[in-house]
Amino acid sequence: MSEKVLMKGNEALAEAAIMAGCRHYFGYPITPQTEIAAYMAKRMPKIGGVFLQAESEIAAINMVIGGASTGRRVMTSSSSPGISLKSEGLSYLAGCDLPALVVNVQRGGPGLGGIQPSQSDYFHATRGAGHGDFHMIVLAPSSVQEMVNLTFKGFDLAEKYRMTCMILSDGTMGQMMEPVTLDMGEIQKYDKSWALTGTKGERKPRIINSLFLQPDELEKFNFARYERYKKIEENESIYEEYRMEDAEVCIVAFGVASRVSKNAIDKAREQGIKVGMIRPVTLWPFPKKRFEEAADKVRAFVSVELSMGQMIEDIELATRCRRPVLLCNRTGGMIPTVENVLEKIAEADKIGGTR
Repeated sequence: MSEKVLMKGNEALAEAAIMAGCRHYFGYPITPQTEIAAYMAKRMPKIGGVFLQAESEIAAINMVIGGASTGRRVMTSSSSPGISLKSEGLSYLAGCDLPALVVNVQRGGPGLGGIQPSQSDYFHATRGAGHGDFHMIVLAPSSVQEMVNLTFKGFDLAEKYRMTCMILSDGTMGQMMEPVTLDMGEIQKYDKSWALTGTKGERKPRIINSLFLQPDELEKFNFARYERYKKIEENESIYEEYRMEDAEVCIVAFGVASRVSKNAIDKAREQGIKVGMIRPVTLWPFPKKRFEEAADKVRAFVSVELSMGQMIEDIELATRCRRPVLLCNRTGGMIPTVENVLEKIAEADKIGGTR
């Protein structure tokens, strides 16, 4: 068994990226993710890598586009307002079909908001990361160990499907410390015959481009991209279940909200309430099939979020609105307490029952 070390979430994620083969990091400091950039600034020069603090978030994401086009494993990180500035670049990455890892350690908003944890970038990550028709794979860790595991997996998925993968973390995940193991096994190898590596006079030049002036040509690429997305939805959705065997109420939560929810579920079980949890690990693709199955057995869902209820739409879509979805939330940097979740569980338990 690999030795465990005590690490802060942001730093563990950065080290995992290095172990996954990332040697090019472009970023800009913003709380609460600055430790990622600081860690990369310290480590990259020692391993022959490149750390570059860009003049802005916009510059950083455009550097990622350049680095990714060479087939190298490239990464950037920011927090909510900074990710907004990167939105145009995220669309260009998608239009060029380039793999990259983007980390969002969320903070409260809208606007500059605050520096405390939030989950209110859910819509941005899963719906509107930039202009045009595209998706990103979105992975949501709920522990420091998962920040390691999902970083490693994120690079693999990005290269496998030639697209952007986002780690959607939050200020709590980034700042908390937990013991982790960094042994993630071998780095997967994928075909990179598309990469710009220089012709050396031995082949025709390759072109990476997101501009298509002929509408039928652009349509063809968009249709092809969505065929790839369909395969991802079929094969790459990830979720965790907790005490769902006989559950009549289903909690839905990700990230730090899922940790609070587990404690509330245990207390509710002590009170005789049959409640469990499905935790989406991939926010896109959302694990629709599992929620559709759960709707056959539970009476109600409770979405526990650090937002105004953005995930509810995905729960309702996945279940075809066959069961009510209640919201337990705090926002602005506040985190729901176990008591908050328990109250909403008790409310949901009364739906369609005799209690």
